[in-house]
Amino acid sequence: MKRLVPLVLALLPALAWANPLLTPAELLARLNDPNVRVVDIRDGKDDAGRTPYDNGHIAGAVHAPYAQWRGPADNPGRLPGDAALTDLVQRLGIDRDTRAVIVYAGRDSTDFGAAARVYWTLKAVGVREPAILNGGMKAWQTAGLPLTAEPARVARSTFVARVDPKFVATRDEVERIVAQRSATLLDARPAAFFAGEKRHAAAKMPGTIVGAKNVDNAVWFRPGSAAIVAPEEAAQIAQRHGIDTSRPTISFCNTGHWAATNWFVLSELLGGKDVKLYPESMVEWSRSGLAMDNVPSRLKWLWLELKLALGAQ
Repeated sequence: MKRLVPLVLALLPALAWANPLLTPAELLARLNDPNVRVVDIRDGKDDAGRTPYDNGHIAGAVHAPYAQWRGPADNPGRLPGDAALTDLVQRLGIDRDTRAVIVYAGRDSTDFGAAARVYWTLKAVGVREPAILNGGMKAWQTAGLPLTAEPARVARSTFVARVDPKFVATRDEVERIVAQRSATLLDARPAAFFAGEKRHAAAKMPGTIVGAKNVDNAVWFRPGSAAIVAPEEAAQIAQRHGIDTSRPTISFCNTGHWAATNWFVLSELLGGKDVKLYPESMVEWSRSGLAMDNVPSRLKWLWLELKLALGAQ
């Protein structure tokens, strides 16, 4: 037993990286590791044109706003091409073995989806051990940890990003699943979207994919928190919602944002072996003329369109 103690202690840093979620204290302890790359994905600018990164970030963090990881406005869930992703990860100094830690603002559960989507993207292009700062910048600042306004300068990597199809569900694949009922289709949106009472502005119509099950991405967070629950609690939540992690699962939403959270929980926290994200989600599906559930009546649809036009949604 005495011989095992030093071995266990030596393994602790590696075991921490097996967990895709880091606390502020865990990240602080690793900031001097040359293989760690903190990636600040916060978007936006203030009235002076300064980004949140400009106004203060974790020492050594590089800035890659969330929009750089997304598609165009008319199909924001679409992955950038391999060339664009290669340029992005090279600029950030990331390669296959870089321990990239994603930092989001930490406003709410929806904000976590941005970190989960970037995490999924890094995994999909071959980065082996990314992680997320659980609770984001808000958790870091609540812990009283330091910030800097000094931009980080990192050497460009030579990593070539190639999207691995085992992470990505295509429309054709989802269409086959609908016909064969061969996987769980998990709709991560709030219930009003699933029920056809709301639609995303870029979607053609409200409703959901035929046969889908609704598990709102917010179930993995305590009320008012942007920090996701521990794996043990996530397993209990999954059981309550009837999620079978041993079954092939496709996670989707409107644009692959909320769905990234469900994917992250099922794949990375609960160890699901066959969980994919459908990045274009309902924006693409609703434009494709494919069968949908929960499409409202014509009269209700017109009312929803009026509310959308007036900004009521």
